[in-house]
Amino acid sequence: MDKLLIRGGRMLQGEVLVSGAKNAALPELCAALLTDQPVTLTNVPRLQDVATMLKLIRNMGVTVERQDDGTVQLNAGTLTLPEAPYELVKTMRASVLALGPLLARFGHAKVSLPGGCAIGSRPVDQHIKGLQAMGAEIAVEHGYMVAKLPAGRSRLRGARIATDMVTVTGTENFLMAAALAEGETVLENAAQEPEIPDLAEMLIQMGAKIQGHGTSRIHIQGVERLHGATHAVVVDRIEAGTFLCAVAATGGDVLLRHARADHLDAVIDKLCDAGATVTAVPEGIRIQSAAPAYAHLKAQTFRTTEYPGFPTDMQAQFMALNAVSRGTSKVTETIFENRFMHVNEMVRLGAHIQIDGKVAVVEGVEKLSGATVMATDLRASASLVIAGLVAEGDTVVDRIYHLDRGYDRMEAKLRAIGADIERIS
Repeated sequence: MDKLLIRGGRMLQGEVLVSGAKNAALPELCAALLTDQPVTLTNVPRLQDVATMLKLIRNMGVTVERQDDGTVQLNAGTLTLPEAPYELVKTMRASVLALGPLLARFGHAKVSLPGGCAIGSRPVDQHIKGLQAMGAEIAVEHGYMVAKLPAGRSRLRGARIATDMVTVTGTENFLMAAALAEGETVLENAAQEPEIPDLAEMLIQMGAKIQGHGTSRIHIQGVERLHGATHAVVVDRIEAGTFLCAVAATGGDVLLRHARADHLDAVIDKLCDAGATVTAVPEGIRIQSAAPAYAHLKAQTFRTTEYPGFPTDMQAQFMALNAVSRGTSKVTETIFENRFMHVNEMVRLGAHIQIDGKVAVVEGVEKLSGATVMATDLRASASLVIAGLVAEGDTVVDRIYHLDRGYDRMEAKLRAIGADIERIS
């Protein structure tokens, strides 16, 4: 099992090319299932979750060609098996995104209940309720969601869908299913994350009729068929935010090429309040920060919430920065109930953090000390890398298969800007 060995204490300088977003690429790969014509995606990141999704799609009979430059060509005209088996789904919750497209195009689908990071409950009941509102008959049998259209119907029907909670993958599933439904679908309480309008723009290129994407109310007028298209996956705001926190923690001057500052307002505001200099430039985002963080940065209190608020996917990384910044901060997690699992590992590095329910109280320290730590989920692993970059001595981050699910060659990118980091087996 691979690990990362980090020798901390180095400032970061240079440029990082931010990859395409995992959370956009996965639904957009599923969107290719909506048509029998070729679809081309560019800027697709090289991630374990992407590889798993491509394996899942190939297993259905879809023709897939992947190139080294991040281009993926898909042809679902050869699809023969509208099914997502447990063996391919168990490591990735995003596999539920196959349900809407398969049901909309073929009138039936069988998708295993998903797995993924153990960061708390992310129920699929919202997906089921929404698709049932569009006329689907769905039963959960032997660990599978078995969906079909009623006898005599060939298409889903438009509906008003108001979810009990804001759900990103639910919004994406409904967008894709509604694109081929009969009549109009209105999504109330829709997620507004940048990956949602990016998916909508891809569907529009394929012939869908969508308005309001990027707001909490989306209107979709269903069409009978969608056609092929070429679409570039939006850049990964969470990868960009992770590198911003890393540079702020270590000190340095780094350009994040292609990063979108307008997708990271809440994170950038907190970084600037802390004392870092973050600037939107034509090439992307530039961050400058002095070292050590404890002498120059002030810890920031924040709470996670749905976009455009502070993202839960950045909570652990910013906590790592708070751990070495001056002062005491409170971090409130409102999205997932088990998303403080990185705290015990940070404490092993010398961080002073106490948890009280949904709140972590972080008392900044002047320095951390290298140790062996274990990643528990995707973003937790990124926070431990940041902590290791500033810790004195050697830090070993174990179980980095979590990291590989969502970061495209993180250690190579960090090494290119001056970090002393290597992958070991």
